Amino acid sequence: MKIQLAIDELSLSETLNILDEIVPFIDIIEVGTPFMIDAGREAVRRIKEKYPHKEVLCDAKIMDAGAYESELVFEAKADYVTVLGLTDDSTIRGCVEVAKKYGKKVLVDMICVGNLEKRIPEIEALGVDIIAVHTGADLQKQGRTPLEDLIEMKKHVKKCQIAVAGGINLSTIDSYIKESPDIVIVGSGILNDAQPREVAEGIFRKINGVK
Repeated sequence: MKIQLAIDELSLSETLNILDEIVPFIDIIEVGTPFMIDAGREAVRRIKEKYPHKEVLCDAKIMDAGAYESELVFEAKADYVTVLGLTDDSTIRGCVEVAKKYGKKVLVDMICVGNLEKRIPEIEALGVDIIAVHTGADLQKQGRTPLEDLIEMKKHVKKCQIAVAGGINLSTIDSYIKESPDIVIVGSGILNDAQPREVAEGIFRKINGVK
């Protein structure tokens, strides 16, 4: 099980500073969508240059022009790109083709996908690597969590790895560990805490069964 750190609201300089503290406890560093809008592909480049031993995901949330936009992301040295499960199959297929060219991976974000039972087999048939449960920030404010969707997704995923995101923190991580996703995505649960290093280490220890 990997820990992915979702960085959304920090500047590039703030990100590089805080990563120095917590990067030992992180497997995948995510350049979140707001962060990418603010800092562009330069954020991906700089993070990969500074932490070449870590994987970097660019949360581009591609909805169109899959091949072209994936190319931009992988040229910046990202290891993963995200595409939305709501989009057309041809867009996802374009992302997969470019990812294979670069030896990289595609994560399909299932945010707002209603019928998981129907959509998951269609997406798996396209050759993607990871399918992610994602409860967005707006839904989290209404009290929704991704746990039920994770349980439902596990019934239908046959080949891909599974990731889960949506308000996960140190106090809730145990519930997700029980469901054994391949990737747990944590953002504000680490970065908004007054002691981010201690929280990141705590999540790392729980996931890896370290006392």
